[in-house]
Amino acid sequence: MKHRLDPLLRPRSVAIVGASNRPDSMGEWVLKNLGLGSYPGDIYPVNPRYETLQGHRCFKTIDALPKTPDLVVFAVGDERLEAALDDAIAAGVPAAVIQSPLAIDNDSAPDLRQRVRQKISAAGMLVCGANGMGYYNIRDHVWTCGFDSSPHAAPGNVALISHSGSGMSGIIDCEERLRINVAVSTGNEIGVTMDEYLDFVLDLPETRVVGLFIETARDPDGFRAALLKAEQRRIPVVALKVGRTEMSAQLSVSHSGVMAGVDATYEALFDRYGVQRARDQDEFATMLIMFAELHPVGAGGLVALHDSGGERQLLVDLAHDAGVSMTKLSEQTVSALEAILDPELPAVNPLDAWSRGGADAGEVMTRSLSLMMQDAGAALGAVIHDRGPGGKIYPSYVNYMQRARSETDKPVALVAARQGTGCDEVVVASTHAGFPVLDGVSAFLSGVHALFAYRDFLLRKPARPVRSEAAIVRKWQDRLRSGGSLSESMSLTLLDDFGIEASKAEVANNEQQVLAVAKRIGYPLSLKTAKAGLVHKSDLGGVILGIGSEEQLQQMYQILSHRLGPDVLLASMAPAGVEMFLGIKRDPQFGPVVLLGFGGVLAETINDVQFALPPFDAAHARRCLDRMQFRPLLDGVRGRPAVDIESFCSTAARFSEMAHALRDVLSEVDVNPVIVSEGAAIAVDALVVGRDRREDDRAKT
Repeated sequence: MKHRLDPLLRPRSVAIVGASNRPDSMGEWVLKNLGLGSYPGDIYPVNPRYETLQGHRCFKTIDALPKTPDLVVFAVGDERLEAALDDAIAAGVPAAVIQSPLAIDNDSAPDLRQRVRQKISAAGMLVCGANGMGYYNIRDHVWTCGFDSSPHAAPGNVALISHSGSGMSGIIDCEERLRINVAVSTGNEIGVTMDEYLDFVLDLPETRVVGLFIETARDPDGFRAALLKAEQRRIPVVALKVGRTEMSAQLSVSHSGVMAGVDATYEALFDRYGVQRARDQDEFATMLIMFAELHPVGAGGLVALHDSGGERQLLVDLAHDAGVSMTKLSEQTVSALEAILDPELPAVNPLDAWSRGGADAGEVMTRSLSLMMQDAGAALGAVIHDRGPGGKIYPSYVNYMQRARSETDKPVALVAARQGTGCDEVVVASTHAGFPVLDGVSAFLSGVHALFAYRDFLLRKPARPVRSEAAIVRKWQDRLRSGGSLSESMSLTLLDDFGIEASKAEVANNEQQVLAVAKRIGYPLSLKTAKAGLVHKSDLGGVILGIGSEEQLQQMYQILSHRLGPDVLLASMAPAGVEMFLGIKRDPQFGPVVLLGFGGVLAETINDVQFALPPFDAAHARRCLDRMQFRPLLDGVRGRPAVDIESFCSTAARFSEMAHALRDVLSEVDVNPVIVSEGAAIAVDALVVGRDRREDDRAKT
């Protein structure tokens, strides 16, 4: 299948500008790696100092080549890079790899990086880099890396795309259990961005999983499109996203030239497309191995076989922390285990099946694993044992797995209780045969959690967001496009127009109007100052709740108008319930993001919030809600009744559609609180801020 990146990643000919015979130089290694990868196309070293290099005729300049190459790999210093690039563009070379950082001391403005970016953009040249380590298209035998490399066999089943060069080489050159088909060090992406590489590897028939070592998405729309393609192809994506903390995000500026983005937005993005997130490189590699090599995971939880009571107990604790479900064995499975175990061993999962040992101990262990994996509640099996001397594994451990798989057709892995090696021949062979040998229980459990989460993601019903009337959308687009804040009354009207139940509210500016509005709304009601420019009205005593009579209203209005002016808002009171909030923030990369959480004073104290990309349906809102720490409050505590969760989720879904429909004209929305009672979810207070696109344009200039 043809792809736009073919000249870059599947070139028919390659020129190496700066090819060299200097030991361990980039010019030597690029040429050497093309040979190590068994590159089948034409290779053209370019360096006027040599006649031949590594058996290839060497050319003085690019324009002296017998034909225009598809790809040029630059192995020259940044002082010479710009002139060499000019020659390549003049020759019509369509693609290039730049591994240098594009930095020159005492450079003129615009600097080298900007000049190179402008030139390749004008030429339409596909560029990998700069400030990276090239790529390995192991599947098609194209290795462009300028550093020493481990052997890699084609075709592989794992694609790795990394903003970090060391994040790429540190995994693929030190982990033989991973079978790589394509690995790319994208660098700072002055040309081709991560989403384009992702799109490319998703088209390869061997790709079973893709790993992303990601700092930021430089093309947010393209990134979302590529993740959607992965979802549709049912190819799991594992992400190691850096920039989670503020300091880490700032460091990415110096490393890649861009901010890492708001981490909570990336969490929402990953949740939307089923991307599984690793916390470190051990988890990252383990997840990739498990997705690539294990049998598909069905319904159920984890069963684990041990030869240690203490390590079994540790697994229980770690599985709880990792959110991994351990299978509760059926009575039938328990009875079958009790028939073969030593009587002092409890027939439970996880299972310690080794007590007295003996001649038949191996058969007991083997049979125990098979029985547990045959349980209807078992989705995945694990043999969790320590490695033997020298980090080796005993053949009997592999026998356990092979027999259990043959009798159940369920996936099973061998996990070292602590650590081992990914280079032992038996370990590598077992892994590639579909029986992964993994290191570290915590990293393994993170992988199990990812497998189960991706399984559940694929089982989700397609989202069915609500759709708003076109006339309503146009009305509010016209109202908001000039920016500025809406009044509270107007904000509540906006919510009502989009089907979000809100308090009845009207503005008044004298006592006569106040009394007339109260008759229309009815008691009890709230009285709030409508003085322009006030955001946190309650902090100034500008909110009076629960007014139950005309006499009380007159009294409260006199007090409020004396302190904060005659302009007020009267609103109906919602039934008692739990205070929630809904918000919209504008992410600088991905646009509007919806926030769901506990409201009122809790919004500023407990920060129990979930982010979600709009639009979404009520089922997605429910998943967000169920992840919140204080979720049990909605079920009723201390004698209070349970509230109408489904009403809140439906409200959140309609709110998300509003965020999506008005995405170009909304800057910020804060609906706090939304009172969720036994039978309804009612928005009580709202602040809406429009987005003036002209301000964005002025900021860019």
